[in-house]
Amino acid sequence: MGAAKRVAMNTGFLYARMAITVFISLYSTRLVLAALGETDYGIFNVVGGAIAMLTFLNIAMTTATQRFMSYAQGEKDAEKQKYIFNASIILHIGISILVVALLEAASYFLFNGILEIPQERVSVAKIVYQITLISTFFMIISVPYDAVINAHENMLFVAVLGIFEAVIKLAIAYYITFTVHDKLKMYGVLMVALPVFILLVRSIYCHRKYAEVILNPRKYSNKALLKEMTSFAGWSLLDSSASIISMQGISILINSFFGVVVNAAQGITNQVSGQLMAFSTTMLKALNPVIVKSEGEKNRDNMLKASLTGNKISFFLMAILSIPVIIEMPTIFKFWLKDVPEYAIVFCQLNLVRSMLSQLTITFPTAIGATGKIKQFSFWNSIIFILLLPASYIAFKFGAPPPAIYVNLLLMSMGLSACRVYYTHKICNLDVNDFLKNVLLKSILTAALIYIVGSLPSLFLEEGLFRVILTIAVSGVSSLIIIFSVGLNEKERQLIKNGISAVLGKIRRKTAQSITN
Repeated sequence: MGAAKRVAMNTGFLYARMAITVFISLYSTRLVLAALGETDYGIFNVVGGAIAMLTFLNIAMTTATQRFMSYAQGEKDAEKQKYIFNASIILHIGISILVVALLEAASYFLFNGILEIPQERVSVAKIVYQITLISTFFMIISVPYDAVINAHENMLFVAVLGIFEAVIKLAIAYYITFTVHDKLKMYGVLMVALPVFILLVRSIYCHRKYAEVILNPRKYSNKALLKEMTSFAGWSLLDSSASIISMQGISILINSFFGVVVNAAQGITNQVSGQLMAFSTTMLKALNPVIVKSEGEKNRDNMLKASLTGNKISFFLMAILSIPVIIEMPTIFKFWLKDVPEYAIVFCQLNLVRSMLSQLTITFPTAIGATGKIKQFSFWNSIIFILLLPASYIAFKFGAPPPAIYVNLLLMSMGLSACRVYYTHKICNLDVNDFLKNVLLKSILTAALIYIVGSLPSLFLEEGLFRVILTIAVSGVSSLIIIFSVGLNEKERQLIKNGISAVLGKIRRKTAQSITN
């Protein structure tokens, strides 16, 4: 099966999952906010937010391990994959011990002067934090299994497991709505137990499904490979850790200056942005192995083409979903939430703009990682992430309002994008002029046109549900037309047509086989 067809089919599986899970997740958030209230929801976001950060760390480390797996598959070296898997297990046991130790040490400072938590809820907040640490070890050592599944591009299994996880989260939301026990404590326990269970299922599946998943570190030991992977993972960990520190640091800064109610607004923002970004990152989950395998096959041109096309399509997917939400966010929030936390609307609008812009260079870290030359890139990425905290602290100290944090995030994303472009040019020989002309300018022009057309209903109609529905419909239809006519070049149009034909053809064949049987 060709790479384009494979990406299209895997993306189809993942979007089918998203179509089911996104509404479940957003409704679950509504239930949780109503059950916990703004104060406890804010506490969970700032303390239990480590769960979300650890999930991000997991994704970053999975990408690092997947790089070696996919590269070996590109080289057609099946035996090497067994050595990579076992070296990855050893590496992640070491990382898990280090991370848990650091988080445990940090707890003393967090609960003794840094966090502003109502005194009567401090004990429960500490319990939530400790439970999170227990799950951390198991989450990190399961990373190699995630990497194997992604390297094999088994997105059907990913989709099925994702739907199952969303349904369980909905059940948890219903449970804490009616439980007589402490709602925050129970929510923390259940939300930590769920990913541990999911990762256990994933590891059992891998041992039964894939030949290279053989746990025998003594037999499959290669010191040179372990050293190479440790160096790569170390720089990746520096990059992702800097991101985690800055993102979690934002929660602590907001908590210190404005209290847990504004943390609740931030939590809502993270939920909305996370669900909408999932539509674009879903496509990347299917595309990233192709980028790395192309480099493993020594096909640099194909790797760069896949990266540039991935950036553009990821941006368009994010724009289709985000622009109508940005336009009608006040009305959407009124219908979605019983009580809308202060600043939640402006936080979400700014963060969605930031998320859209970040998509324009979203595949470049994978392209750089595929070459293995990530030292300088990871170092400067980390510096840009960390600068967010002192810049935001100074802004708040001089009286800036809470939305200033998302203005700083937007500036940080622009800095990260510039860093990605520079190092993709330096390491992978990216044609910067081609990127600026065919990706950046076309994407910004397309988004501006979609926003103008999507805003038309708000000029003529009163605020309400009908206007929201009409805005979404107008934006959706105009987006497809504008993207296809303005945003894409002829080769990209043909690639999408071929991908759609491949998915529809497979569906027809499966249907025909079912009827015959």
